[in-house]
Amino acid sequence: MPRPLAWLAQAITLLAVFGLSLAGGGVWGVRASFPQLAGELTVKGLKGKVTVYRDKNGIPHIYADSPEDLFLAQGYVHAQDRFFEMDFRRHVTAGRLSEMFGAATLTEDKVIRTMGWRRVAEKELPLLAERTRRYLDAYAGGVNAWMTENDGFAGRSLEYVLLKATAPGYEPEPWNPVDSLAWLKAMAWDLRSNMSDEIGRALVASRLPRDRVEQLWPGYPYATHQPIVTRGSVTGRGFDQDEEPDSGPREVDTRALTGAAEAIRAVPGLMGDPAGGGGIGSNSWVVSGRHTTTGKPLLANDPHLSPSLPGVWYQAGLHCLTRSAECPFDVTGFTFSGLPGVIIGHNDRIAWGFTNLGPDVADLYLERLRDDSYLFTGEWRPLTTRTETIKVAGGDPVPLRVRETMHGPVISDVLRDARNTLPGSAAVFGEQADAVALKWTALEPGRTADAIFAMNAAQDWSQFRAAASGFEVPAQNLVYADTEGNIGYQAPGRIPVRTRGDGTWPVPGWTGEYAWRSTIPFDELPSLYNPPEGYIVTANNAVVDPARYPHMLTKDWAYGYRSQRIGDRLREALKNGGKVDAAAMGTLQLDTGNGLAPFLVPALTALDVTGPARDALELLRGWDRSQGADSAPAAYFNAVWRHLLVETFDDDLPEEAQPTGGDRWFEVVRVMLGKADDPFWDDRSTPGKETRDDMLRRALAIAYDELSARLGPDVGGWRWGDLHSLRLTHQSLGTSGIAPVEWLFNRGPFPVAGNDDAVNAAGWNVQEDYAVSWLPSMRMVVDLADLDRSRWINLTGASGHAFHDNYWDQAPLWASGGTLPMLSREESVRKAAVHTLTLSP
Repeated sequence: MPRPLAWLAQAITLLAVFGLSLAGGGVWGVRASFPQLAGELTVKGLKGKVTVYRDKNGIPHIYADSPEDLFLAQGYVHAQDRFFEMDFRRHVTAGRLSEMFGAATLTEDKVIRTMGWRRVAEKELPLLAERTRRYLDAYAGGVNAWMTENDGFAGRSLEYVLLKATAPGYEPEPWNPVDSLAWLKAMAWDLRSNMSDEIGRALVASRLPRDRVEQLWPGYPYATHQPIVTRGSVTGRGFDQDEEPDSGPREVDTRALTGAAEAIRAVPGLMGDPAGGGGIGSNSWVVSGRHTTTGKPLLANDPHLSPSLPGVWYQAGLHCLTRSAECPFDVTGFTFSGLPGVIIGHNDRIAWGFTNLGPDVADLYLERLRDDSYLFTGEWRPLTTRTETIKVAGGDPVPLRVRETMHGPVISDVLRDARNTLPGSAAVFGEQADAVALKWTALEPGRTADAIFAMNAAQDWSQFRAAASGFEVPAQNLVYADTEGNIGYQAPGRIPVRTRGDGTWPVPGWTGEYAWRSTIPFDELPSLYNPPEGYIVTANNAVVDPARYPHMLTKDWAYGYRSQRIGDRLREALKNGGKVDAAAMGTLQLDTGNGLAPFLVPALTALDVTGPARDALELLRGWDRSQGADSAPAAYFNAVWRHLLVETFDDDLPEEAQPTGGDRWFEVVRVMLGKADDPFWDDRSTPGKETRDDMLRRALAIAYDELSARLGPDVGGWRWGDLHSLRLTHQSLGTSGIAPVEWLFNRGPFPVAGNDDAVNAAGWNVQEDYAVSWLPSMRMVVDLADLDRSRWINLTGASGHAFHDNYWDQAPLWASGGTLPMLSREESVRKAAVHTLTLSP
């Protein structure tokens, strides 16, 4: 996230410490923006009355007579609770953060302006269905009605009180439907699949030969970790789950380029950075009624994203008082503030969940430039150029000249690390490249917004698949269940078919050989409906074995440790006719088993270890491999893992490609444990030659020294949660470096169980510390037998207002693995309501 340090000056500290700490001023400054939750309000634009019920956690259920009133009220309620978050997000996606935070965020603005997220969103709006545009207009009308009623900076959010000290002329603009659509680009960027792997390979190739580079990106272990779809193939009718391949494995063009490139620094993510976590992803699975205690399906989902305060999700119910073709919505689930509709959840007939499919939808093209032209197949073509002006709070406007080739925007103009890819290009291609361009499916206008509303209204598998066909970016694994007892899986998305190459390395743009030929037809994307196993598991693992599928989705999957653990536990529970219930699904979401421990622990305990580390090593003998917050073995094992990666690989790899953790490194080390003299074991900084056992002993000793210093010499008293903790950090002000400001907005820390690729996935970066950097951003279990028995939990709370009762009230329950009732029937919602607000025309 942006770290606006420069603009947080002495004035903010004085304001925070003295102004807000005064008895009267403090109460006023903090509570001035708290929304009215009960009684009656007049809202411009409504055609009829709307009722908003809120439970004790502030979760709203909205009831209206028309879809326009429903989404207008959703915009109003989102703004009541989260307007600063919405305003911040739209400035990120428009490349306008510097208007709020000054020159400290110029880099972020330049990168996003160069990619043109908002420009793409502007082109999308006229492509959408007329009904979708009406809903977006209604939502914007609700936000703007709230803005009109709350036009003082203190009445909108506490953050604006501080912002007045640094950007005194700043005034939020009215909300626009494009503001909502641009958020989809942030989703797509944060879930953009393998771009970091593509650059990482090229970067490591600057130091190591090709075979050692590929050793660090091992192939997916299909023999031991099942893909999502284990049956079916593409026929003339599309993907058919009952069709088996008619021949042996199909050949896929795996010719790839070697080269040198510096890792692209990711644009600060609003949801999660796949480059930063080394295994960021999500879990979802669905179990059919023949395996449940109720005879109806159960569906579980917990997307893994970066933590923030407020959390990325906003829980809500959207209900038409009378269901009809004109007003078909009766949906409850997780929304994004700033975007109408429900992203993940259920309606009265179906439920659905998401995990990141992770197809390769972005390629980096090295380009030859001359003046304002670029080379393509021997011809110099004119670059497309435009000049943008970035306004800067407290400074002069900054002009930005953006250049594009036929492949996409020239990102090396604004990304220093992308420019650093260029010096090695002559040795690779025989010609010197001058620039790097990005081709990415999200930079092409699409109709994903149509799909959101269509999924919300879908009543069966056929309607759900029709809705999914429009969900173009970001491509997601969709799991499905309905009240009739059916379950399903669909892979949607706009996924390119390449003329040459497999998308794993940067390619020369001037040859014309690496063009995108087409996209995979939706009907040929993998799907399942009521498979004979009676369950479907997705956890960012491979979708389908390439031996049975002709298209290249990606080679850079998660390696299946989470998905296999979920599948194994389900198979064990269902053995001999066993059944599962909603509680069992929730318990499985909290599984903390370490997937590498079965391989690494035997190698560690087989060593002859002397010295103080010997007592710590005893912790691992008999360890059940669970990683609860109170676990001493988990603390030591993860410390050993951290130092094993650092000591083994950092000397061989460029800084940007050094290991961060995650299941790719599980797989790398698992294979290396069988090769005692693998070159990676040798520490190049020492005169001798280290082997596997040398490095294992070194990791044991360093980990013992670290934990003894931090947690004390009593190894039995070590606790994983004392190292592995979560601090909820405000998305823009939480990293100011000024203690009083951070005190106002940040919360925690909390001890957290799990690790990168446990089912209860709480990731951390081995290069930094054990602090949690990504996690289950929410948890949900939907019971299709009785929707009111469904359960959910958000990371923080409904409110974005610091010190509001619902600012972070769900966080302690989330940290302990608890959940709340996910009520959806009107009588249940009414009974649980502690506030009732009527919105009137």
